[in-house]
Amino acid sequence: MSLYFPGLVFGINIVLLISLIVLAVIIGLLIALYFVGRKMQKKNDEVMKEMQASAQMVSALIIDKKRMRLKDAGFPAIVYEQTPKYARRAKVAVVKAKIGPQVRSLMCDEKVFDLIPVKKEAKLKLSGIYIMDVKGVRGPIVKDVKKKKGLFSRFKKEK
Repeated sequence: MSLYFPGLVFGINIVLLISLIVLAVIIGLLIALYFVGRKMQKKNDEVMKEMQASAQMVSALIIDKKRMRLKDAGFPAIVYEQTPKYARRAKVAVVKAKIGPQVRSLMCDEKVFDLIPVKKEAKLKLSGIYIMDVKGVRGPIVKDVKKKKGLFSRFKKEK
């Protein structure tokens, strides 16, 4: 004669069983994300090597720089169409620059975006519409450091 205890399945508490199943699923997802991330990193490295190989230095007058949505940036339609759907709504770093006689919208990395001087001339390392690096034409580029105002200094009157 066997006894039935509610809450026990195969001699294991149900709460413990559910916890083990959830833990196994989470571990499985983490392993899958690790391998997908490695694959995407390799793909990104290959693309960056190709972009480095095809990059060229140009002199440009930087007109403006902003972070805006891809659709509002003024890029050609094919750029928007080739962008994955999950990335279309994200804001990207956009630089308007005069290269030769024409004004162009360019995209750049966040690290480079902070270094680009506004209303100044700079040498840009371009690969298509993507800015890979920036150098000053007349000396090094000085990064503008904006100090945040403290809580009390906001309320003080400026003279």
